[in-house]
Amino acid sequence: METMVVTGGAGFIGSNFVHHALARTEARVVVVDKLTYAGNLESLADVSSHPRYAFVQADVADREAVRAIFREHRPAAVVNFAAETHVDRSIDDPAAFVRTNVGGTFELLEASRLFVRERPAAGFRFLHVSTDEVYGTLGAEGAFSEETPYAPNSPYAASKAGADHLVRAWYETYRLSVLLTNCSNNYGPGQFPEKLIPLMILNAIEGKGLPIYGDGGNVRDWLYVLDHCEGLLLVLRKGVPGQKYNIGGGNERTNLQVVDALCAALEAERPAASNPALAARGLRSYAELRTFVPDRPGHDRRYAIDSSKLRRELGWAPAHAFEDGLRETVRWYLANRPWCEAVQSGKYRRERLGLPGR
Repeated sequence: METMVVTGGAGFIGSNFVHHALARTEARVVVVDKLTYAGNLESLADVSSHPRYAFVQADVADREAVRAIFREHRPAAVVNFAAETHVDRSIDDPAAFVRTNVGGTFELLEASRLFVRERPAAGFRFLHVSTDEVYGTLGAEGAFSEETPYAPNSPYAASKAGADHLVRAWYETYRLSVLLTNCSNNYGPGQFPEKLIPLMILNAIEGKGLPIYGDGGNVRDWLYVLDHCEGLLLVLRKGVPGQKYNIGGGNERTNLQVVDALCAALEAERPAASNPALAARGLRSYAELRTFVPDRPGHDRRYAIDSSKLRRELGWAPAHAFEDGLRETVRWYLANRPWCEAVQSGKYRRERLGLPGR
């Protein structure tokens, strides 16, 4: 039985991918996660006793820990989700982003290179999961392709760009069998509540303000997380080593449009008239909670992903329309308040939710 090491597997996209990989493959899945504030084993509780699942708490920037994982588990594939991802946090503490996103990727690449050199085996693959933010910002037209030059504008994006360059270099220099994906904004079940969509859902339920940066006109291309996971599995199985693939949902929305759509979805699932938190404030709709706050530094205006390469070469297509995925996401958060309370406790301070999401 082949083993797949999934770093950052207790995070939002990573945990969804772990569930997807266990359901869609016969691989043994070893999750490696440092369990910082955004990594939570609650996201993997339902697979904790699965016979093909194992968990290792480790920091991907810890060389000895990473190499010990390779010696013990002898992976046929590595899928690297491990990253610090929140732009606001990267502005406050860029060092943590450089350490994990650049240093951690380096340690994983080197461990992979040495592992393959010492134990030559056909089929080893290293899939690095990155972001569209490495490309910078777009004007009113066009979309990011795999050939778009990198132009990161935040410490987060710069650290991910640096990691992407390392991945490419380890293919060109060492012929390590790497694959690289750059995705648009993900949303769906289990996302840590500092990001835009879960933040707005939870704040709205509690009758708190819905903070929107600037004029709310920043545009993102939204990708349902399970569609992303299917794309990643396709790339891992069928992608060409050394190639990169963009994965986007084709759902461009301004932040204001997303918040309005969330308010409408919440109204359908839990009407404002029956929410005591809104009644206590004398409000009749979730939209009345919207507030506009000063824009953040280096806030990219628009992202859009061209996924035609992935569609054409590997046959991928998203299965969820934005409105359908949003409705499922709202329902999940309404049904999983204990999970939300668990991830908001401990190291994570609830007052941070006063910040707008990514």
